[in-house]
Amino acid sequence: MIHLEKVDRSFGRVRAVQDVSFSVPRGAVTGVLGPNGAGKTTIIRMITGLLPTTRGRILVNGTEVAPEQRHLRRKIGYLPESNPLPVEMSVSGYLRYRAKLFGMGHAAGRRAVDAAIDRCQIADVRRRRIEYLSKGYRQRVGLAAALLHNPPLLILDEPTSGLDPAQVAETRSVISELAGEHTTLIVSHILPEVERTCDRLLIFAGGELRADGTRDQLLTGSGHNRHIMEYRTREGSTADPLANIPGANRYAAQSIDNGWTRATVDFDDDVRDGGARLGALLATHGLTIRELRAERLTLESLYISLVEHKDGQA
Repeated sequence: MIHLEKVDRSFGRVRAVQDVSFSVPRGAVTGVLGPNGAGKTTIIRMITGLLPTTRGRILVNGTEVAPEQRHLRRKIGYLPESNPLPVEMSVSGYLRYRAKLFGMGHAAGRRAVDAAIDRCQIADVRRRRIEYLSKGYRQRVGLAAALLHNPPLLILDEPTSGLDPAQVAETRSVISELAGEHTTLIVSHILPEVERTCDRLLIFAGGELRADGTRDQLLTGSGHNRHIMEYRTREGSTADPLANIPGANRYAAQSIDNGWTRATVDFDDDVRDGGARLGALLATHGLTIRELRAERLTLESLYISLVEHKDGQA
């Protein structure tokens, strides 16, 4: 459904997007993650045809995207982060107006409006003016407008931004029901929301695609092989018994309290018995151990490491 090939976008001397390539299959729910300034919104605007690429090409449903191709936009439903709505209109009046913009006749427009209202669960406010709606209902109206023409591609930019926990859960439920029927891109910087809703993640930093895959693929393929331990050396000992650990590529230690030392050891990717190696080494030197564990990698820690890595390079 979506294919990006070596896409760049510059604003003067600033490269907002750099050499980005990825593909999204039909029916997938994909999360686009990254901090502010990572290039997420720029990429979405290029996919929707609102912004041309500086280099590279983008295909949606097999057709190359260009700003003048209005027919291609009919295949895309877009809920922007700001969700601009005409507050003086009623919910059904606004959706009927949108249906006319998509060229629907009276009967077809009425059916489309009724279907969108039912799907987004806003029947109880359909006659109410938008200015009197809560933030959660306004998000639902925006989603209904994006779904009105039944597009094969749905793009949601920060769909739960500013919502309370109950509204977040309701919006998440609606999005989950769309899975399979629409190819969906969810743009966000709220990691737990994307992790719960999406079956694939694209992580951006500094305008570059830093990671691409399912949650499990990202965690198992990250090369994270770290162990944490706390130990106490013999009294009067000055030598560090862990200065040379077979298979370790990084070792850091610091004193914490009452002669205890806390150490972090990163092993090479092919080392599968790091904990056993450390335990044997500590026992050989007669050290007292009060903690020795493998650190469990989370999506949050992976995300932070990818973003910090990019910032450090910059």
